[in-house]
Formats: sequence, C-alpha cells, structure tokens
Amino acid sequence: MIFTVAIDGPAAAGKGTVGRAVAAHFGFAHLDTGLLYRAVGALVLKGSEPVAAARGLAPEALEQPGLRSPEVARAASEVAVIPQVRAALLEFQRGFARREGGAVLDGRDIGTVICPSAEVKLFVTASAEARAGRRLAELLEAGHDASFDSVLADVKARDARDSERAAAPLRPAEDAFLLDTSDLDAAQAVSAAVARVAAALGR
Repeated sequence: MIFTVAIDGPAAAGKGTVGRAVAAHFGFAHLDTGLLYRAVGALVLKGSEPVAAARGLAPEALEQPGLRSPEVARAASEVAVIPQVRAALLEFQRGFARREGGAVLDGRDIGTVICPSAEVKLFVTASAEARAGRRLAELLEAGHDASFDSVLADVKARDARDSERAAAPLRPAEDAFLLDTSDLDAAQAVSAAVARVAAALGR
C-alpha cells in the first residue's frame, strides 16, 4: 500500500509529535524533513558550503549530535531559503513519501511542494506564544540557557523567514486540514490527526 500523510506547520507547533504518533499508530514510516535541513545547517556551521552539503548529505548525517540546538535551528532556517539546497533534498523526500507501506512526512512544504497529491494533508499550528513556551521547556530540559523573550523572538524571526522565502514558503495547502494545537495537549492533537487519517483510510 502506498499512502502518504503530509504534515506541515511552523516551528514548535507539534507537527513532529503528531507525525511520529500517527506513523506509529498506523505502522507507517516517518520522516522529520526538518532534520535534513538541520543536518545541512550543522555541516555549514562546520565550514561546508550549503549546496554541496545538501547534495552530498548521507543518511548518517541525520544522526549527528546537536541537531536540536538553537544554533543549528537558525542555520537550518537560513540554508532552507536557498533554492539549490531545497532542490537537492527534494527527490530524497519524494522517494520516501511513496515507499510501500505508507509514510508520514512532516516539514514546511510537504503538502504544497513535496507531496501535493498526498492522501492526507494536515497543517499543524499554534500561537507564537504557545510555541515559544514549548520550545523554551525543551531547551531548558536539554540544559540550554534561554529566556522566554529570546525564544519568542527566535520563533517569530523563523516564522518570517519561512513564510516570506521565495522558495516553497510556509503556507497551508488549499486542501489541508487545519489543526490548531494552542489549547490542545499532545494526546488531543494526536487523536484529531489519527481520526483524520483513519477517515481517509476508510477505517
């Protein structure tokens, strides 16, 4: 069976949590496409040229330590605006999406660019303040020094870069189901997403 679930949304909206849970529930493969850009960003921070890093990206690069750090997140957002970087990673993502057995991909342009024909499209979002609070908790738990104001500023800056870039800007696909998680806990968000996918599968 080939069945693709495309999940898009801004940083810290919960799309990764939803994507992993949906994949586990239905036995689908899961790809956090943001990790591809984080891996390229991490290589750039080490001195690599962005396009060359993207074209030569190896699967083991997704296992690099520190991919969730604020520095790598900023670098990922910056390399993601480069059209040649996005083109280099496009076929990898499309191949993953149409693999046998079903696939869930989460990112920022899955439903609009990578998989416009996906069987299910979700756009997971939340207020900037709610997302900053979640990201701050993650950073503090990981031992990073951060404040709410600085994280909120980073979230808003990343939103601007993602939505205003010329290449594949962040926006909901016209036929995407909007899932606002501002006032939902993880279980509620996952439940809503699972119900949407189950309906599409006729279950």
